[in-house]
Amino acid sequence: MKKLVVLGGGESGVGTAILGKKQGFDVFVSDFGEISQEYKEVLLQYNINFEEKQHTREVIFKADVVMKSPGIPDKVPVIQELRSEGISVISEIEFAGRYTNANIIGITGSNGKTTTTLLTYHLLKNTGCNVGIGGNIGESFAKQVAQNSYENYVLELSSFQLDGVEDFNSHIAMITNITPDHLDRYDYDFNKYITSKFRIVKNQTLNDFFIYDLDDKVITNWLKANPVKSKLVPFSMKKELNYGAFFRENNIVIRLNEEEYIMNTSYLTVKGKHNTKNAMASMLAAKLLKVRNQSITESMSSFEGAEHRLEKVLKVEGVSYINDSKATNVNATFYALECMDKPTVWIVGGVDKGNDYSDLLPLVREKVKAIICLGLDNQKIINTFQNVVEVIVETAGAEEAVKVSHKLAEKNDVVLLSPACASFDLFDDYEDRGRQFKSAVRSL
Repeated sequence: MKKLVVLGGGESGVGTAILGKKQGFDVFVSDFGEISQEYKEVLLQYNINFEEKQHTREVIFKADVVMKSPGIPDKVPVIQELRSEGISVISEIEFAGRYTNANIIGITGSNGKTTTTLLTYHLLKNTGCNVGIGGNIGESFAKQVAQNSYENYVLELSSFQLDGVEDFNSHIAMITNITPDHLDRYDYDFNKYITSKFRIVKNQTLNDFFIYDLDDKVITNWLKANPVKSKLVPFSMKKELNYGAFFRENNIVIRLNEEEYIMNTSYLTVKGKHNTKNAMASMLAAKLLKVRNQSITESMSSFEGAEHRLEKVLKVEGVSYINDSKATNVNATFYALECMDKPTVWIVGGVDKGNDYSDLLPLVREKVKAIICLGLDNQKIINTFQNVVEVIVETAGAEEAVKVSHKLAEKNDVVLLSPACASFDLFDDYEDRGRQFKSAVRSL
């Protein structure tokens, strides 16, 4: 019996363990931290052996294959040693991809991938398509492969998940954009991060499609130097295209195989230029899978955005509070500030991943009246913006940040939580940060 060792007892780890068990592997789950009660109960229910707060080397190194959770960096010693012993170390999507013949729509990018994934899933599901959603969002892809038989999957794929890919392939692959992010995991080398994102197309064939942003120089420069086998399907806000999607006079125009489909952007429930691009990418995927035009228009107007992404929380005394906790990098915050049309009190900060805030200076100068820092080390933020914004306040938690913003904001202002940083200094994750923010706003 082949031995599968799963490193990490979270959503992707437990899902892989369930699928491994179903496929006849001897499965062992090992987590260096604590496994949550909810996941322990699932492992016990499936009779899967596990350990926590340690990695027992003699068990792990007997593996035929190791599935590494995306949160574990490649550089940790145990991963390096496994690979040097010739033991295959893969990601959940690689493992699960081996046991399904479903059509996969794989979506990656530095920003917009969650919204685009949710939107693509919504477009397909609304037309009665047999479709699951997974990857970096919702239930583990591996668990769904074990328990359901979807004909299509829409997967949000992070660079960490793509790093563990060998044969996995998306019939429709999508890169929304590439901007510097997670550089701490890539030796502060942007090229390594770009290469990681493009692993999404490495196994594509002539029968597959690659949807990408033609206005993104990082993507187009990489494609010039590295031709891909799949059919290129670009989208653009700047150029009219004979094949792909483009923007013209407040309309999204889709041209594929002689047919032209036009939809006015007034149908979009998500606002901002970046969301128009996310919509173009989703609509192209839907059209390639033969979804009818009318269904696309109807689905677009019924879509509710992602939680923690420019999410309107409440209006208190004429001040709008917006939760954009999912903005964990500078580029995501750039989009958020770009959407603001009222004087803004901006809550920013957390764990800096090698951020360069200078790109935000013009927007901050134009729109931000006060900055509230929400992190343990805010010096870089203060240094960047102290000559641009008069009021900069440091706070030590969501509740304090909201109380201070409430004092600073006046009627018709906006309070925007858009941290541009990871959340692990004061919060469990960006969702915890967003929930604490919302709870503090509701308590005002």
